[in-house]
Amino acid sequence: MSILEMKVPSPGESITEVEIASWLVKDGDYVEKDQPIAEVDSDKATLDLPAEESGIITLKAEEGEVVQVGQVVCLIDMDAKKPEGSAPASEAPKAENAEAPKAEQKVVEKPAIVQEAKKEEAKPTSYATGTPSPAAKKILDEKGVDAAQVSGSGRGGRITKQDAETASVPAMGAASSTGGSRSSSTTKLSVLRRKLAARLVSVKNETAMLTTFNEVDMSEIFRLRKQYKEEFAAKHGVGLGFMSFFTKAVTRALQMYPDVNASIDGDYKINYDFCDISIAVSGPKGLMVPVLRNAENMTFRGVEANIKSLAEKVRDGKITVDEMTGGTFTVTNGGTFGSMMSTPIINPPQSAILGMHNILQRPMAIDGQVVIRPMMYVALSYDHRIIDGKESVGFLVAVKEAIDNPVEFLMGGDERKALEL
Repeated sequence: MSILEMKVPSPGESITEVEIASWLVKDGDYVEKDQPIAEVDSDKATLDLPAEESGIITLKAEEGEVVQVGQVVCLIDMDAKKPEGSAPASEAPKAENAEAPKAEQKVVEKPAIVQEAKKEEAKPTSYATGTPSPAAKKILDEKGVDAAQVSGSGRGGRITKQDAETASVPAMGAASSTGGSRSSSTTKLSVLRRKLAARLVSVKNETAMLTTFNEVDMSEIFRLRKQYKEEFAAKHGVGLGFMSFFTKAVTRALQMYPDVNASIDGDYKINYDFCDISIAVSGPKGLMVPVLRNAENMTFRGVEANIKSLAEKVRDGKITVDEMTGGTFTVTNGGTFGSMMSTPIINPPQSAILGMHNILQRPMAIDGQVVIRPMMYVALSYDHRIIDGKESVGFLVAVKEAIDNPVEFLMGGDERKALEL
């Protein structure tokens, strides 16, 4: 029969290994061509792995296992007939992630072998008897741990190799003084989270990071959004948000203070004549930073449309590695979660990042009078190795004046023309 060997595709340049985050099918299942069969985590993104052909699948890797790019992770028997009573092909989930690279394939002609699909019983998901994988069973036997005491994190409560490695025998005689639950659970960090952790630690250890603060008055932006939001949305199909104002304020300030838009490479400083702005977006797999290319040339409509498109890709798990690579400066908005002030951490190899925060009505002294204004604290973290205090403070002041008075500094005095209305 014809057996298709499915190999791990390369998610992007410089990535040599990925982790099987989860299998979306079971060993012995019949899969349709292009049906997502697994989610794989790299150090930059999570991608779907679609089936290259239809047939009976045999899994060759465990959930949580780290595999090399090009390694065979499953086999598909292409001669197997579709079981009767199965959902029609049109109902099978389709891989809509056009960015996910296709797996390499190798068709091998082998003698006919009768394979029975493995049937897995339904398994509970917490501290009940689960079925360990062969590798997990071996580890549990060696440690003398009863499988019934291990919580399986695999599909349907299956105990994976990682579950077995982290399992431990409860201390005997330990009594709770409160009578409440004393349970805990251990889960392995994803490749993406482990890589992020390593990068953040390296930033703290390898850069001279400082943070400077200022505050901006959001009154004019509130007015513009209130006055034009319906007309803007009706004409352009996107909302008029805060990010377009801040993105344009940042690109203007970067052109005034080009060292803030630079990066350091050993003994050399690299200056860029373009502003590729990374926008931090929270997704199901953690914080992602898709990039707006040449944001200095974008209109308000262009910024809003591009941010909306990239944010949807992040939340749907369809963002590609290329779309998150190469930014020169990052903007992150902790205010969406209620943060009043923070010191954002630099996204290497960039040299600076702007942190936005929540907006509060505060009493301000304006022309000798106390008035209530919507105010936001902003923070600029920067690498002091190539950015001096004069540049960092000047940059943040430039952002402030553009947000305080967007019609003059960002719209050329004509707000309707700037908004393409």
